[in-house]
Amino acid sequence: MILTLDIGNTNITIGCYREQELLFISRMASDRSRMEDQYAIELRDILDINGVSAADITGSIISSVVPPLTSYIARATRKITRTEPLLVGPGIRTGLNIRIDNPATLGADLVAGCVAALNRYPCPAIVIDMGTATTISVLNAQKVMIGGCILPGIRTSLDALCARTAQLPQIGLEAPRTVIGTNTIDCMAAGTVFGSAAMLDGMCDRIEAELGEPCTVIATGGLAHEITPYCRRSILLDENLLLDGLRLLYERNQ
Repeated sequence: MILTLDIGNTNITIGCYREQELLFISRMASDRSRMEDQYAIELRDILDINGVSAADITGSIISSVVPPLTSYIARATRKITRTEPLLVGPGIRTGLNIRIDNPATLGADLVAGCVAALNRYPCPAIVIDMGTATTISVLNAQKVMIGGCILPGIRTSLDALCARTAQLPQIGLEAPRTVIGTNTIDCMAAGTVFGSAAMLDGMCDRIEAELGEPCTVIATGGLAHEITPYCRRSILLDENLLLDGLRLLYERNQ
């Protein structure tokens, strides 16, 4: 079995594969105040409640956009699984042709997402990852990663709005019945959900205009299922995209 871990700014997403079968997905909070033993205990418990023995783990791979947590999680994984985690970064074989100003700076999560998208979907493709930040990666018709965009995440923007205004409350991400709200909560929800959906539609339109051809659009990340149903264009929701990419990267480096 292979253990895959994607360390994000808010959550650490964990997946366990038996060959190509994803056995479970779980999450831990990304907490910089916790130490490796605390993460090791929680990781052990997650494996246990999902019926997986740590002794059955034969390999592990980690992608991270939170450098202070990377070494803690790597040591915790090593302690529990007795495997040496493969870290996604410069020097590993990805099979991904990256043509940006400095390919070494491409986030490990974006690498994993693009690798999985190339393996599963036709190009050109737009890969949207909606988490603490919303990232957009672009793969052209030649299957080359040519760049993308980074936007404030939906929850990040909403939290900032509530923090910087005296009379706007915290709200959930449930869409109201109409775009035109008649009370504060509905107005905020409409702006957040429908506004985010319109932003994705608009960004995809602009990217396609620059490429000169239509694209396959794939969305992943913890907030994708909240927004993509309200987009007017066709967007494929693939919640396991990054974990599948990590599995592929592990296989390519054996």
